[in-house]
Amino acid sequence: MMSSGKQNMSFLNPRTVILIGIPGLEHVQFWIGFPFFALCLITLLGNIILMIIISAERSLHQPMYIFLAVLAATDIGLCAAIAPKMLAIFWFRAYSMAFDACLAQLFFIHTLQGMESGILLAMAFDRYIAICDPLRHTSILTPSILCRMILVVIIRAIVLVGLLPILIKRLHLFHSIQIAHSYCEHMAVVKLAADDVQVNKICGLFVGFSILGFDMIFILISYALIFQAVFHLQQKEARIKAFDTCTAHIFVFLEFYILAFFSFFSHRFGHVIPSIHILLSTIYLLLPPALNPIVYGVKNMVIRKRVEQIFLLNCRCRK
Repeated sequence: MMSSGKQNMSFLNPRTVILIGIPGLEHVQFWIGFPFFALCLITLLGNIILMIIISAERSLHQPMYIFLAVLAATDIGLCAAIAPKMLAIFWFRAYSMAFDACLAQLFFIHTLQGMESGILLAMAFDRYIAICDPLRHTSILTPSILCRMILVVIIRAIVLVGLLPILIKRLHLFHSIQIAHSYCEHMAVVKLAADDVQVNKICGLFVGFSILGFDMIFILISYALIFQAVFHLQQKEARIKAFDTCTAHIFVFLEFYILAFFSFFSHRFGHVIPSIHILLSTIYLLLPPALNPIVYGVKNMVIRKRVEQIFLLNCRCRK
């Protein structure tokens, strides 16, 4: 560590960082931890049940629900990457974190975000084929193609997001080691650096638009074509049925991308109250994984009935 005066201090190759949680709300973070803990429990319970039902129910062994199972696994991973350290900060004031552990958390969080975005694009493509070319749906989305699509989504996220911590490691001088956040986020870490971070900012924007921007554009194109096909159906019942198969995915798509782009741009260009920004950023990461299994559980009759059977069986066992 090098100092230049009493007030100006810089850190050379820091080994640890300090996560302060939610700036301005440190005095109530203990209580804020409880609703976030509840969200994590709902996420774990809901997505585990969803994965079990999809694997056990043969009628759900279709592309849409295979993608949904992968989405559930991604949501569980995202919760596991964020919740333990965040709750340790809120409840036990465990603010310190190894710098390399911070970079690892950053990598896993953004990689899982990228995977979730890719899976939503794959689900939109599935709906496009199912509605616009239903006779070829099974021949196009074969098990082999599904595996390749999922593999491409995973590799793309790992390779692109992997650039971020590698570029951060080339930075050596930091003007602070205190991160005003409850988890390690790319721009929050980059802003600590006293070195030139122009490459890091450009790479962050490139990765963000290569994943979120690319996926959002093609999802919107898919739904433009889907709505065009739906409105050309002659029977009203057929239009309603076709649109109904997309409503759950549309809801999940909107909640993910609206919150994602708010968090993405507010870190770079926004001038919002820090506590509000950090709260919304954390909610963006933890709320969709909790809502996704509920949305699909409510919309799908098979999933809903199986969930009801599980809870009825548990109630009978207790009696």
